[in-house]
Order: sequence, then structure tokens, then C-alpha cells
Amino acid sequence: MVKEYGDTWVYEGIVGGLPGIELSNTHAVAIQFGLFQVGILVFAAIYDLWSAALAGTAAVIVAAVGSVAMHRLGTQNRAVDAPAAYYRLLFGSSIEVVLSVLAFIALITHLFVFDVQSAGEPLITTLFGAEPPVIVVYLVLLVAWDLCYRIGTSWWAAVVSLWRALTIPCEPAAASQFVRIDLENAAFAASQVILLPFLLDQPVLLVAVSGHIGAVAVVSAASIWLTRTAADPLFATTRD
Repeated sequence: MVKEYGDTWVYEGIVGGLPGIELSNTHAVAIQFGLFQVGILVFAAIYDLWSAALAGTAAVIVAAVGSVAMHRLGTQNRAVDAPAAYYRLLFGSSIEVVLSVLAFIALITHLFVFDVQSAGEPLITTLFGAEPPVIVVYLVLLVAWDLCYRIGTSWWAAVVSLWRALTIPCEPAAASQFVRIDLENAAFAASQVILLPFLLDQPVLLVAVSGHIGAVAVVSAASIWLTRTAADPLFATTRD
């Protein structure tokens, strides 16, 4: 399937647009996971930060799962015969980037302002000590951005799916495809549960991540219910 500008996530466009390099989805995710994970292990060994390595590994795993989910959601959405307006909203608007930037800025503000001013030891200090190595913080923020981008994309996909279920009628075959897409998006959100044990002492982040997981589940469930109901011939007969 040929991907055109405006029909892909920004992440897909970057991977597919690298000059002179052709990466399969599997290779792109493997390289992403390998580079992040090797960096975490190397810096953990150099700076004796093994207590933080487990949390970092969990974040890298979720980011890699998110990359797989983005590839799959993108491919499956493009395979459905849906109006152009749906694809313009889902891919062409790049709203997932806006949501990701807002989430990342909120995270930075929390870590370096709110958390520092609150009672108790800041999360950065807990993980990396009183004087965190600059290169380690750089890697952590890079992984954090990766996570925020995947989470923002998941949320946007859920919102657009609900909009589609409310406004765009579809045939039973397309409805079944959209239901599978919604289920996969909800499954990706559920995978973020592995982050929660590391946030138990961070109530704001715990509520934020838990709230996102729950919100995607609720919105996706609503989209699935509306899609199935609208595609059911018995429902259509009753409604008429």
C-alpha cells in the first residue's frame, strides 16, 4: 500500500522519509528499542543507576509497543474504505503531535517545577541522585517524549474513532474493521499499566496515566458500541 503525505502519522512519515534508508516496521521498532535499551543499560552501569534502570526499561517497552501499535493502527485504518474527511482528521491534521507536545510540556513542568516545590523527594532525585548526570537526563527526556507522543496518538485515535462512529455510517465489513482498530488501541493503552508501579509515590503522574488508560478504554468502548449498533441491520430497521 502506497503511503501519501497526509495519510500517515508523523512518526510513519519520518521513518519512511529517511533518505537512502528503507526500514520495515519491524526493523524500525527493533532499532528504536535497541538504542534506548542499550543506552539505559550503559548509563546504569557507568553511573550505578540500576535502581532506575527497571523503570527506564518499562518505559522503553511501552514506547516500543506504542510504535508497533502506531504502525498497525495506521495500516489498518488506511485499509478501510472510509470518507476522506476521516483520514484528514486522523492523519492530516497532525493533532496527535499537538496533544503530545502539551503532554510533554506538562510532564516537564511537573518534574522540574511542581515536584521540586512539593513536599518529599523529587522523582528525578529519587531515580538519579542529587546531581543527575546530564546525559542520563537527556536520555530520560527523549524516552519521555517518545512515550508522550505514543500516548497522544492513542488518545487522538480514540477521539477520532468516536467522532467517526457518531457521524459516519459504515457497512458491516468496515464496521468490523473499525471495531478491531478500536480494540487494538485500547490494548495499547492497557499496556501502559506496567508504568503504574513506578508511579505509586507520584500521585499526580499516577492519576494522569491511569486517567489516560481509563479514558481511552471508555471512549473506545463507546465507539465500538456505536459502530456495532449502527451496522446491525436489526437496529437500522428499528431506527427507521
